Amino acid sequence: MTASLKTIDGSADLPVLMTDLAAHARDAARVLSLASPEQKNRALDAMEGAIRADAYGILAANAEDVADVRAGGATAAFIDRLTLTPARVDAMADGIRTVRDIADPVGVITESWQRPNGLTIERVRVPLGVVAVIFESRPNVAADAGVLCLKSGNAVILRGGSDSFRSCRAIHACLVQGLREAGLPEAAITLVPTRDRAAVGLLLSGLNGGIDVIVPRGGKSLVARVEAEARVPVFAHLEGVNHVYVDHAANLEMAKSIVLNAKMRRPGVCGAAETLLVDRAGAAENLKPLVGMLIDAGCEVRGDAAVQRTDPRVKPASDEDWDTEYEAAIIAARVVGGVDEAIAHIRRHGSRHTDAIVTEDVKTAEKFLNEVDSAIVLHNASTQFADGGEFGFGAEIGIATGKFHARGPVGAEQLTSFKYRVHGTGQTRP
Repeated sequence: MTASLKTIDGSADLPVLMTDLAAHARDAARVLSLASPEQKNRALDAMEGAIRADAYGILAANAEDVADVRAGGATAAFIDRLTLTPARVDAMADGIRTVRDIADPVGVITESWQRPNGLTIERVRVPLGVVAVIFESRPNVAADAGVLCLKSGNAVILRGGSDSFRSCRAIHACLVQGLREAGLPEAAITLVPTRDRAAVGLLLSGLNGGIDVIVPRGGKSLVARVEAEARVPVFAHLEGVNHVYVDHAANLEMAKSIVLNAKMRRPGVCGAAETLLVDRAGAAENLKPLVGMLIDAGCEVRGDAAVQRTDPRVKPASDEDWDTEYEAAIIAARVVGGVDEAIAHIRRHGSRHTDAIVTEDVKTAEKFLNEVDSAIVLHNASTQFADGGEFGFGAEIGIATGKFHARGPVGAEQLTSFKYRVHGTGQTRP
């Protein structure tokens, strides 16, 4: 590693720094693409151990980051996304272990067939190359992205938010220790060593072919900028305007449990529900208990006229509320005329992220699951299951809401592409 890469903030020539960083990552990607599953797993074992051994140091670094943003007047949701706790550090380490235990996707033959001329054609998974992950307040993304890219044979360049800079450095040090112990290049997981915002623009440029794909994790403005300016492919996750539709055939107690969890477990995560839709046919029994439960739990409810009539504490919803990702203890609520109207509302206002139906009617559930065009659709389960760990991926880089290549939680398998290997016995084309 050159001396310039050790610069944190200040006098370094940033374009040279970033180009040098990408060149080192490209070299590391070549090594990783040929690394054995056993060598990668040794690195992951060492990373898990380092995270657990340095939990105190990670928490101390995070406490400094949290103190700074708290003093700056950050919202409660932002502070929650930034904050690490002993349980969250343990979960980070547990996620590394899960990633270690999943099947290595690199080199897997997904399909094989023989042509009439005797050629055998195989489709085989290969790494993408160099992945740049640009994220904001969640420091655990550094660990999730680092280990998933390693497992899938990719080098990764991490650019965390300035608010989580100390936390990311502490986590990154543990990841590098794991690489070192396994004999893999340290540049396989690189943290951009500066808070300078111009580094983001340089990453979006592709750094002269040094980056193969960009994954943004953050607010709407960050993702919109990445999609607008990136010169390389993007795994997009624009926002999580997620819905829970409570059908007239729902079990009320189940609906209450799901709605409360979907909104209030962690209101600031991308899988949190932002809109509650209640079937008019069951509103007399279901609406008031659901609305009252949310308000009693500390959630602000903004509703249409029917919802406002159920509880004087409901605030009127504006047109903008149906399109808003609050990332806070606020939910929009309206009454709809059945599953078709619910689907139409989601089509018009949703972000194709995660949407759920609560119903005991199997046919209605099937209609919802088939017709709602979101990356994740759930029946009788909370939207907060929109998470790579909950899918058994160990971790995720993000929830991709586009339709190309990867969709939903982006885990190790989704960080591979494929190539065709063709075996012949001397065939030539006539």
